[in-house]
Amino acid sequence: MRKGVKTAVIGGVFAVMVGGAGYGAYNVVSALGGGTDEVRTGPPNSDEVERTTSDFFAAWEGGKASDVASFTNDDSSAYDLFQSYFQDAHVGDVTITPGAAAGRTVPFTVKAKVTYEGKSEPFTYKSKVTVVRGETTGRALVDWQPAVVHPELKADDTLFTGESASPPIEAVDRDGKVLTEEKYPSLGPVLDTLRDKYGAQAGGEPGVELVIRHASEEAADTPLLAITEGEPGKLRTTLSAGAQAAAEKAVEKFDESSVVAVKPSSGEVLAVANHRADGFNAAFQGRVAPGSTMKIITAAMLIDNGVTSMNGPAPCPDKAIWQGQVFKNLTGMEANEGATLANSFLRSCNTAFIKLVDEKPLTDASLMEEAQKKFGLGQDNWKTGIVSFDGSVPASSGPDRAAGAIGQGQVQMNPLNMASVTATAITGTFRQPYLVDPELDGRETATAEGLSSETSSQLKQMMRLTAQQGTAQEAMAGLGGDVGAKTGSAEVDGQQVSNSWFTGFRDDVAAAAMTEEGGHGGDAAGPIVAAVLRAAG
Repeated sequence: MRKGVKTAVIGGVFAVMVGGAGYGAYNVVSALGGGTDEVRTGPPNSDEVERTTSDFFAAWEGGKASDVASFTNDDSSAYDLFQSYFQDAHVGDVTITPGAAAGRTVPFTVKAKVTYEGKSEPFTYKSKVTVVRGETTGRALVDWQPAVVHPELKADDTLFTGESASPPIEAVDRDGKVLTEEKYPSLGPVLDTLRDKYGAQAGGEPGVELVIRHASEEAADTPLLAITEGEPGKLRTTLSAGAQAAAEKAVEKFDESSVVAVKPSSGEVLAVANHRADGFNAAFQGRVAPGSTMKIITAAMLIDNGVTSMNGPAPCPDKAIWQGQVFKNLTGMEANEGATLANSFLRSCNTAFIKLVDEKPLTDASLMEEAQKKFGLGQDNWKTGIVSFDGSVPASSGPDRAAGAIGQGQVQMNPLNMASVTATAITGTFRQPYLVDPELDGRETATAEGLSSETSSQLKQMMRLTAQQGTAQEAMAGLGGDVGAKTGSAEVDGQQVSNSWFTGFRDDVAAAAMTEEGGHGGDAAGPIVAAVLRAAG
């Protein structure tokens, strides 16, 4: 008999069991006395979906965590969260109305009450549940995810009702216009963090709320329902309502996109927007390769170390080999052995920059030193007013040294960092970006040497040329004033399409954007930056 086939004689019945039975089949466990114990395999059918969700919802309405958890495929995690839901969050009088099933997924509406110290408020929201086959029992079970309980819950989050950890705030922009999550959706996590950090200093009084307490210590509580309204204190931010509105609208056009705009003359953040499925503030906290936008820093390093200058040589061959690794340009770029740095910059020639970073007196640490000393990056000391990442440009050897020159390898940035890079490049002065005036809480902002006027003027002119006749020309078309830009595309392991990067300036506004799997810099990130510059300039 072939491998994988088992035989047994059970109560006079000869049974053949083949490993890997198809979906919808039953495994015969016993046939003693003519009966069978059946363990079903394969996806649950519609009847099982209906029965499982009905039992799950009924148990939920019953208010006992252990009962609800028993209908899931992770009863321990489900029990903990439902215990938090019923006991710590004081949610009761639950009624669940299921919607029409879509395959094994059932949407539903929860109507409940949150009661705290004699005061109750209605609590209504929508979620969905998916039914799967239990791996060991064969039972149809709810596929456990925290978002089943509430769509904003993530792993290890809990629910709590009580006096607010921080008083509410009324955040306003630089001109006193009120900023709300309803009008500016991607500001939600930012406003929560501002409240958590500055609520007490803003002079408000706390109320009683139902909140999500996130597992991450860096994440502020997310308010879900006010039981007793607190008294908000006013918090002035550096944001511009007009720029913020443009940023929100621009990122909505491209999935997984983020953008930041800053005022180069002061470092004030004018806009921060994200359009992401995970709600992460990638604009401030992202840590990804910036692609060829990094060439702004690399060009500064080459100029500052006397390797070349804007009008000096920067040959652009078809390929460059660094310690056995071959680097190429984007498809379609013509080689130019007589190219200047300005020409290789505006065309975004990878090979030109890779060949030049091997020139003396450059070392493995030169790019790191330029980023830290001149652009204020990579020292973990930015104090923007909310959680942020200030970039990372480590000293690198081997192929990573070459890759770092074109914004790959170990280099990590986010749009906040690259907007600041552009601001430093065009003014010569590093002014650490901030969202709330440092004088409010006595924060000491980061400092750096900045650039010489000669280096700054060359970088600014190369960015102007890139906007006028280079890779940024299409995206920046139609923008008046003094404008410049740099495009980038960053390859990421596991992605078929590169990340799109773009940074640019218009007069006293600098902006940068990133779109995951957005392609070339001008394809997705470029239009986002141009839209923000148009509104904010």
